[in-house]
Amino acid sequence: MDTATGLTFRDATDADVDVLVALIESAYRGDSSRAGWTTEADILDGQRTDPQGVLEVIKSPGSRLLTVERDGTVVACCQLEHRGDHVYFGMFAVSPALQGAGLGKTIIAEAERIAVETWAAREMHMTVISVRDDLIAWYERRGYRRTGRMTPFPYGDERFGVPLRDDLRFELLVKELGRPVTP
Repeated sequence: MDTATGLTFRDATDADVDVLVALIESAYRGDSSRAGWTTEADILDGQRTDPQGVLEVIKSPGSRLLTVERDGTVVACCQLEHRGDHVYFGMFAVSPALQGAGLGKTIIAEAERIAVETWAAREMHMTVISVRDDLIAWYERRGYRRTGRMTPFPYGDERFGVPLRDDLRFELLVKELGRPVTP
């Protein structure tokens, strides 16, 4: 346990799937997501993930679904997937009621530490919906840089949500690991 934050970090198990799906959905979709600032409710409807998607991350070789607890309750999670010289960071969710209190900064720092320690990763990669300026700015303050490399949003695949606009795409953000970030 991190005594400064009261957080416990562990790898997710099959038994965590339903709790993690509920957490991820609450952070990004529907009215409950509006309690936090990471909501995508104005750009996407439908689901963000499902039990099969979460289980695939848990079971995938070279992948970890880091589960974060406080006082025995799951409050956040993130995916770390080893991809050669870098680690992909995804499925990041913090309970909407706890957003804005610094948990995200602590969790991403721990994820970066794990990526370096476990896989000797030199970079962390992630994709963010390009219209999410506030979220991209948050990652930039953590040392991530925009690459301008875009991939299309999977329109028509409702596993990723039902788009409410026609200009969605993903931008690759990259951070070199092992270098300090100035506050």
